[in-house]
Amino acid sequence: MAFPESFIEELISRNDIVEVVESYVHLNKRSGSNYFGLCPFHNERTPSFSVNPAEQFYYCFGCGKGGGVINFIMEIENLSYPDAVANLAQRAGMKLPEDRYDPNAKKRSRLLALNRDAARFFYSQLATPEGRAGTEYLRSRGISPATANRFGLGYAPDSFQSLLKAMQALGYSEYELFDCDLIRKSSRGSFYDTFRNRLIFPIIDVRGDVIGFSGRIIGSGEPKYLNSRDTPVFNKGRNLFALNLAKKSKSGYILLSEGNIDIVSLHQAGFDSAVASLGTSLTSEQARLISRYAKEVVLAFDNDGAGQKATQRAIQIFEKLEMKVRVLQLSGAKDPDEFLKTRGADAFRLLLEASEDQIDFRMNSVRAKYDLTKDEQRVAYLKEITEMLAGLPDPVVRSIYGERAAGLAGVGKDTVIGEIERSRRGLLRRAGRSEQKAMRRPEQTAQPARSTARYRNPASAVAEEGIIRLLYLEPTLYSMKGLPPPDAFTSEELASIYRLLLSRRQSGEAVSISSLSSSLTAEEMSLLVSILQKPEQLSGSQQTMQDYIHRMEEAQAASSGSEGRDLRAIASDLRERKGYNQ
Repeated sequence: MAFPESFIEELISRNDIVEVVESYVHLNKRSGSNYFGLCPFHNERTPSFSVNPAEQFYYCFGCGKGGGVINFIMEIENLSYPDAVANLAQRAGMKLPEDRYDPNAKKRSRLLALNRDAARFFYSQLATPEGRAGTEYLRSRGISPATANRFGLGYAPDSFQSLLKAMQALGYSEYELFDCDLIRKSSRGSFYDTFRNRLIFPIIDVRGDVIGFSGRIIGSGEPKYLNSRDTPVFNKGRNLFALNLAKKSKSGYILLSEGNIDIVSLHQAGFDSAVASLGTSLTSEQARLISRYAKEVVLAFDNDGAGQKATQRAIQIFEKLEMKVRVLQLSGAKDPDEFLKTRGADAFRLLLEASEDQIDFRMNSVRAKYDLTKDEQRVAYLKEITEMLAGLPDPVVRSIYGERAAGLAGVGKDTVIGEIERSRRGLLRRAGRSEQKAMRRPEQTAQPARSTARYRNPASAVAEEGIIRLLYLEPTLYSMKGLPPPDAFTSEELASIYRLLLSRRQSGEAVSISSLSSSLTAEEMSLLVSILQKPEQLSGSQQTMQDYIHRMEEAQAASSGSEGRDLRAIASDLRERKGYNQ
């Protein structure tokens, strides 16, 4: 293990999973002993993300992700196991053991150092004759030397191996450069610089590390922006350009836009809370990252069709995080940079102060589609607006905006509010039916929730899951005779979990979600937690274990025949024999 077991046990005891999860997810619904909230790992309307305080694990019944507090931090912060442990240790005020060993730490440190040296190389090129194209471009876009310095902007020479040779001279290998996506491989097998004749924007995380790059082409050519691919130290969907600067802002909000030049121009004009996504649509991970630094976000996307669609999508993501969202409507300019150039910072500040609440924006977007002087258009408007308002979680907010929609359409408010609530009930019923429908399908529910693992023999896998569940919940069963060997399992994922349980018990090590976090993959951990979520009767556990083993052998024997038994019959038989519920 990378960390002493005693240290991990203390770490878990000092980081209660409910408290840790609540710093990212609003938990406001309790069912039995579990807390529920909207899953931070996928989009959903009704809470399916559960946290079990007694067992100290989480599980989402929607997407199937689960694990202990270390797994949660790994997943939500995109951290390795050692980095997640370090994160929790810092949170609890614990000092990391000096004798710990992290085989990936050296590589990560090396790649971060390479990115830092590459950023310095690009920056230095602006002062060379070859970098004149870069300095001229900055001047043409109105970016001052001071602003360029603040962002660490640089220039990639119009050469195929300038960076490669410069980094090799510092002792870095081609493979390290390739791992950081600083060079790429041609069809003939030779390496060439990824960024050429481009203005370079270093991507710096909130810890101050250079993790990647974005290059804006100078002159004509495609793509206009080229971003680093995902690397061992960079994930574009989990980071934001300029958040390292924006997190220090005192404005109280984050200003989210699209282009790097827009962000640089906004900061230069005094709007120091501006950030941008990295060549992708806004992700839920990026939204959660923003929510750590502000409770309000202002959307300032481009004033075109794509920008309006991006605005609507971002609103839905931020709504889930219960953040206040405002929408800045640009007029007379396609993006913030152009607006600042033509109208100035004072005009932009007035525009910012007049930005719409996100519900007003959405209502106005729907209103603009229809001519409300025509009856058929009013009917269509009311149908769309009531469906939109039905998705709002707060009944008071639904009522207020429903009354406004009624006034615009010239219809009684009670009629519109009643229709909104009817649509709301239908929305919740459809969600409930969908869940119940899935639960009635043994063939589907026998499969693990995560798509990366599929059972070849679902009937046998149901019994294999039961064996794992019983061993975890009833440790005395490890000494029971007749336990099957791991190779007898039909599922490789289940066999891996089972083998680990046996190995740890034989060596006298603890078996718990927290102690298994370093040994199981994210998929295996989620699978284990999903198994533990299912009900189990521990009275007569030895007989129950024998039933599972018999059921496993029977299912495998049946599948080796010409047709095999129907899964529904096997599932029904299993429920009758031991009270197991799918």
